[in-house]
Amino acid sequence: MIEPTPTTLQRFLPAALASIGVGALVVAYSAEIVYGLKACNLCIAQRVPYVAIAVIGWTGLRRPRWISSGNLAAAASFVFLIGGIIAIYHVGVEQNLWESATNCGGKVGQIFTVETLQAALELEPPKACDDIDWTFLGVSMATYNAFLSLVLAGITFNTARRIWVTS
Repeated sequence: MIEPTPTTLQRFLPAALASIGVGALVVAYSAEIVYGLKACNLCIAQRVPYVAIAVIGWTGLRRPRWISSGNLAAAASFVFLIGGIIAIYHVGVEQNLWESATNCGGKVGQIFTVETLQAALELEPPKACDDIDWTFLGVSMATYNAFLSLVLAGITFNTARRIWVTS
């Protein structure tokens, strides 16, 4: 059986996905390490989809025969959509539209003994998820991430559709 020649889009997709995943993580960790911005629990949760995108991209670079480019793009689209949903949730918490379901803000739970109280006082409380450290043009990083994730979900979905139609 003759293998079809991959299109430019199919060859470019895995490298683009790996670059987007790694690039987003570099930006997030640079903001935290170089610029001293503290990440809350939702900020950290927003990084998980980018790790998955990097893995999808790397998998595509060494693509086994059973993974098609269209399926790779569809998986990336789904992961970007999940990342967008997490980021929208974080934006809602930042804007006080709802309370976070995660431990964002160092709310004190029930403390039963003096020892646990002393241990809790020695720990640094987690950063509040509604505390915005950095904005550009009045827009938070979570908002930029929500927009970027949803745009990339649309682009990768359209890419999967185009690959499936031409295959």
